[in-house]
Amino acid sequence: MGRRVTIKVEDGSRGSGDGARDQAVRAARLHKVGDIRLSEEPRPVPGPGESLVRVTAVGLCGSDLHWYSEGGIGDAVLDDPLVVGHEIAGVIEGGPRHGTRVAVDPAIPCGTCGVCATGYGNLCPDVRFAGHGTLDGGLREWLTWPDDLLHPLPDALSDSDGAMLEPLGVAIHAVDLGHVGLGAPVAVVGCGPIGLLVVRLARLAGASTVVAVDPLPHRRAAALRFGADHALSPEDAGPAAWTGIDGLDGLGVRVAFEVAGDDDAVRVAMTAARPGGRVVLAGIPDEDRTSFPASLARRKGLTLALVRRMNLTYPRAIRLVENGSVDVSSLVTDHFPLAATADAFAAAVSRRGLKVMVEPHG
Repeated sequence: MGRRVTIKVEDGSRGSGDGARDQAVRAARLHKVGDIRLSEEPRPVPGPGESLVRVTAVGLCGSDLHWYSEGGIGDAVLDDPLVVGHEIAGVIEGGPRHGTRVAVDPAIPCGTCGVCATGYGNLCPDVRFAGHGTLDGGLREWLTWPDDLLHPLPDALSDSDGAMLEPLGVAIHAVDLGHVGLGAPVAVVGCGPIGLLVVRLARLAGASTVVAVDPLPHRRAAALRFGADHALSPEDAGPAAWTGIDGLDGLGVRVAFEVAGDDDAVRVAMTAARPGGRVVLAGIPDEDRTSFPASLARRKGLTLALVRRMNLTYPRAIRLVENGSVDVSSLVTDHFPLAATADAFAAAVSRRGLKVMVEPHG
């Protein structure tokens, strides 16, 4: 929280040939923990099957904060300066779709392995992901991306809405894994943007009672706006809470979603679940390890499901926002230009708002 942050402007165009400065574009690169540098680099050139995209909006996600605060996520570490950011919207420049506003699907599966062939591209062992590992993400003015992963945006959706389709897609995938049934009581532990979207989607899926849990008062208030019936602090979400809430039949919830990324949240989710219930783990822990009381889960006979990003959810996400079923606009509380990317990360780390959006051309 008190880490000093540096942001420098560097010339990355040297040695790139005549006219490179005329084509120089800006990118915000993470060089090490807390060290974001704004550099000038050659404009990328699309290859076969790709388009050039002028980036208009990039949301900062919890996984981006792992890269920023820890220099990695899971077993992936920062070896070379990386442009993070995978919640991306932009405009296609050139080619047959010139001028088309698009949302960028950040995952590029191989498309040929056995896993992809079974329809689980999100689980592809060779998937490449924007802003992860060695593949630059969206915190830059321009990028090139495969044409089939650029989803046209309806006029009713803003650029920020387009960037929000990625976290909405993750929430859709989580609710799919939860198998929320009509009339089922549900808990959502962790009410950042994805957790809030899970609250809304669980209600749309037919949940009878939705209980939200978060330590931050403004996020609990947001959960109530997004459709939760009750919003508890973790201190108030002990075993007695789940036997006393109306609509839970004294048994707890049928499905509990953990969207916080820490062991305490996992424990709360398992405490909330009734015997025979289901717990969906969507949060990413700071360290590449999750632990929970085994006896609690075993005695309840809980089923665990883990969320790996999303799988083919963009068309559904677009329809839900376009028809007004899900309001993603109200989740965006902060806007920053690319030059203030360090300030954007500081705002996201503080968790004082909800979604932080960077607008590279704003």
